Amino acid sequence: MESFLKKNFDFPPKNPSEEAQRRWRSAVGKIVKNRRRRFRMIPDLDKRSQVEANRRNIQEKIRIALYVQKAALTFIDAAGKKEYELPHEVKEAGFDISPEELASIVSGHDMKGLKFHEGVDGILRKISVSLDDGIRSSDLEVRQKIFGINRYVEKPSRSFWMFVWDALQDLTLIILMICAVISIVVGLPTEGWPKGMYDGLGILLSIFLVVIVTAVSDYRQSLQFKALDKEKKKIFIQVTRDGYRQKVSIYDLVVGDIVHLSIGDQVPADGLFISGYSLLIDESSLSGESEPVYISHQKPFLMAGTKVQDGSAKMLVTSVGMRTEWGKLMETLSQGGEDETPLQVKLNGVATIIGKIGLLFAILTFLVLLVRFLVYKANNVGLSKWYPNDALSILNYFAISVTIIVVAVPEGLPLAVTLSLAFAMKKLMDDKALVRHLSACETMGSANCICTDKTGTLTTNHMIVEKIWICEESKTYNDKESSDQLLSFVSEKVISILLQCIFQNTGSEVVRGRDGKNTILGSPTETALLEFGLHLEGANNTQHQNCTKLKVEPFNSVKKMMSVLISLPGGGTRAFCKGASEIIVGMCDKIIGSDGNAVSLSDEQKRNVMDAINNFACEALRTLCLAFKDMDESHYGEDIPTVGYTLIAVFGIKDPVRPGVKEAVQSCLAAGITVRMVTGDNINTAKAIAKECGILTDDGLAIEGPDFRSKSPEEMKDLIPKIQVMARSLPLDKHKLVTNLRGMFNEVVAVTGDGTNDAPALHESDIGLAMGIAGTEVAKENADVIVMDDNFTTIVRVARWGRAVYINIQKFVQFQLTVNVVALMVNFVSACIIGNAPLTAVQLLWVNMIMDTLGALALATEPPNDEMMKRPPVRKGENFITRIMWRNIIGQSVYQLAVLGILMFDGKRLLKLNGSNVDAVLNTFIFNTFVFCQVFNEINSRDMEKINVFRGIFRNWIFTAVLSSTVVFQIIIIEILGTFASTVPLNWQLWLLSILIGSISMVVGAILKCIPVQKVNLSAYDQNDYEPLPSGPEVV
Repeated sequence: MESFLKKNFDFPPKNPSEEAQRRWRSAVGKIVKNRRRRFRMIPDLDKRSQVEANRRNIQEKIRIALYVQKAALTFIDAAGKKEYELPHEVKEAGFDISPEELASIVSGHDMKGLKFHEGVDGILRKISVSLDDGIRSSDLEVRQKIFGINRYVEKPSRSFWMFVWDALQDLTLIILMICAVISIVVGLPTEGWPKGMYDGLGILLSIFLVVIVTAVSDYRQSLQFKALDKEKKKIFIQVTRDGYRQKVSIYDLVVGDIVHLSIGDQVPADGLFISGYSLLIDESSLSGESEPVYISHQKPFLMAGTKVQDGSAKMLVTSVGMRTEWGKLMETLSQGGEDETPLQVKLNGVATIIGKIGLLFAILTFLVLLVRFLVYKANNVGLSKWYPNDALSILNYFAISVTIIVVAVPEGLPLAVTLSLAFAMKKLMDDKALVRHLSACETMGSANCICTDKTGTLTTNHMIVEKIWICEESKTYNDKESSDQLLSFVSEKVISILLQCIFQNTGSEVVRGRDGKNTILGSPTETALLEFGLHLEGANNTQHQNCTKLKVEPFNSVKKMMSVLISLPGGGTRAFCKGASEIIVGMCDKIIGSDGNAVSLSDEQKRNVMDAINNFACEALRTLCLAFKDMDESHYGEDIPTVGYTLIAVFGIKDPVRPGVKEAVQSCLAAGITVRMVTGDNINTAKAIAKECGILTDDGLAIEGPDFRSKSPEEMKDLIPKIQVMARSLPLDKHKLVTNLRGMFNEVVAVTGDGTNDAPALHESDIGLAMGIAGTEVAKENADVIVMDDNFTTIVRVARWGRAVYINIQKFVQFQLTVNVVALMVNFVSACIIGNAPLTAVQLLWVNMIMDTLGALALATEPPNDEMMKRPPVRKGENFITRIMWRNIIGQSVYQLAVLGILMFDGKRLLKLNGSNVDAVLNTFIFNTFVFCQVFNEINSRDMEKINVFRGIFRNWIFTAVLSSTVVFQIIIIEILGTFASTVPLNWQLWLLSILIGSISMVVGAILKCIPVQKVNLSAYDQNDYEPLPSGPEVV
């Protein structure tokens, strides 16, 4: 079985090729009862190819419209320009431009049209917007009515009745329904009313129950996925409204909103550039053009769906929703379904193998029953005489054979994965982790390496200035008292330059909220500096607002610095830079003295500065250097210089380790997951934090990015297993580390990221984890999981649930295969020897529901436990159906077959049954015993290795509810619905005996778990030379 699965159903967890997707679909073949339901969560590859072709076609049209048409218009007289009439309702609302004309200016990149309306200022007036205050919230409804809402036309969600229809597409159920109708038609004339319709009606009622339970389960899953999909689409953006900066959902944006864009944001609507610095836009998602576009006053058009690659800006929203090109693109395209997961594919393979075996047994059972019937008829009556009852008997044999296929083809296996993943994703959402791709939740259970950021993930991301080194003195900073001390030995000129650097060279803003208090919007590092600046400004009342920014180079993770060029009130220009300490110090050749004058930076002073930086870093402080350079007016318009700066100060910023991170790291190590810290910070800061978190051990290695990237592949092979910390790393270093871990060492790698430049590493990893608070939209789009609270402990919860999904599916497969084996063998052997099947079609349909929908619901939704994080992760290439599972399946099957066989052949004597309905009582007892064997085996399957299967059983209310419902309905079937189910009521002694025989399967399970099973040698897959973790009893 495993060789067949590996050959045809081996499937990568991420970015699978179309060849791999088509290979397993082809291997499934025709042995599928209900394609519509089984492949409901599987993408249609032909439809996806068509959608992709449509997308490229639309992108090409947009590209032509934006670039080719625009170029042509410069040579064509615009006399034929389309005239737009101003509708009456637009005039009444107080606007002087129609929505269509406003939308066409941006979508057509119409500079002439923009100039005709007097530029951005003219548009602002015509749509009644104040540049400083934005729109009024009270105008939202009017603006939405006139200009539209920022939503796209989406495919309507499926109703409950559509899932009922899907469930009814099951070929075997359709055949059984036909059989039931024929049974009623033939039965009524021969057996009369109402007896003649009991058998057929019983099958129809059973089918109705199966369809309703299946549809309810599938519909609930769809609602869970819909809720998760809604969460995925929640994007918030900064706008100015009512004179205040505030965060709003992109769906609440209206025409006239002033939107603030920064690196990594997705442009939420079409609009016009108002102001900004170095704004670089990636339009590839809209037009297919890979070359980014610079946006400025000369080229002010911003399109919805594009992404900010660099810089920052303010934008005026001019069209939303379906009036944007992005909206039209989204309306035309559908996703074509999400890629299937490796477990879904593998279980489709298992279902295919078992389905073929089941089909063979069903055909053999029918043939054996038919031949025995014909032989009996030939010997007693003769084949020349036929009666309606003969037709009913043959029809009954056919129905039993079809029902064997219903039971034998485990359609529920692949769908159990979806059920388990949907349940896990819902629970993870409650635990602050939003799973964007189904396979990630599953793959995380196999992760054996996590490459994590430091800032905000391991630390709280709440930063404060702890120390400052200025004018060759180091001071501990502590609000007002420290401000007074600082002012006592530093001149006013130094303070003025320091405050200018803090407030002018920043990507953050100090804004006044509705409550009148100042709020800082921006990154935590910038917030810490601005809070320091506000305290110092309050103590000194220094003026810095009179400067004008001329040019800004925003911070990014490659340059590790931010620069700004400003014009001074008294004339002249000044450049400020701040960033990674070593980089800024390397750009300086002077240092500011306590009197405010710059002096040459001697080698000894440079050593003092580096000592201060290292001392701060060793105290786990994040270090940041500030510097400036004065220039004359002639420098205006040129690039910001990179040398000749004067060092102002070194800041030591405290970012405490999050509570619970050390325990989470220890939990990972115990689970065989290596944690590596990859950060852009100083190596001493990184080492101090890593030691505090328990990541860096005595035999571990801390390395800097430049050293790492200079190593040869051979050196990396020796180096990478030892690396626990990588400091001063670039995003490309993280990408290289992830690539080598996956390629050289065959590891399953999870990686965290928050910036735009982290996108390649997030995409390359097995599981990309983007930060929900600090992460950019670009990072989130390339991630598989969004960590909503940016907390490392949440990542560990994802790993726990990933393991739970894998183990839960194994439990379900073990349970279902046991039922398959027993049901097939009982009916086949009975047909061969006795000439009839002890389990009727109705009874088999009930058994199918127990082991399929209800079994999946009970076993596939078990929450994780601590034991799961005390075992090694599942290695690549490991058999899904393990030897332990085979031991349990074979052991339980042998016990159940032995018991049922004894009851079938010698049950009347052993149970001392007598009377006219002795056969009906025996068959009912066999059916009841069989069901209770499955009930207790379901409990047994809660743990495949441990004897104590009751631990935490009452904490899982779904399992308890399913088990209780099964028992209650079994009582109803036996005691009340006997007419339809071909059963008779049993006395209390037989009930007790059924339960006792069923419960012995738990004793059998305990004995089986004491039988040692040799583990499969995975050395072929374990290429990283790590010492394997203990397993079996040692792990406990």
